[in-house]
Amino acid sequence: MIFVDSSVWIDYLSDHDNVQTRLLDSILGRERVVIGDVVMTEVLHGCSSDRDFRETLSLFRRLDIVTVGGYDIAVAAAKNYRTLRGLGITVRKTIDALIATRCILSKYELLHNDRDFVPFEKHLGLRCLT
Repeated sequence: MIFVDSSVWIDYLSDHDNVQTRLLDSILGRERVVIGDVVMTEVLHGCSSDRDFRETLSLFRRLDIVTVGGYDIAVAAAKNYRTLRGLGITVRKTIDALIATRCILSKYELLHNDRDFVPFEKHLGLRCLT
């Protein structure tokens, strides 16, 4: 399964052409795509009209929606954050630590366009597309 981060959804819904949006376009309807509840919230926050909100929500309802957090993910994300900090890497956003950890533990591949996930891939086994 492929977990798509808000960095890709925002570009995709804004018709930005990049490697990630082309990949998302090619997998929608062909692969099992997962969206996290917090990712869905981030993307819906940015909808500029009620119509955009309804259309985006309609798209997301066709995907597998997963809860990103919870006790086990929260504890594991804190451990991952501490591991990276021990390597001299500071994770800038808590939500990225939660998303990366959820993907690692659930064995999701992450499609993103956000450099903050790179340390999780390099040091903690996060599997990413592109």
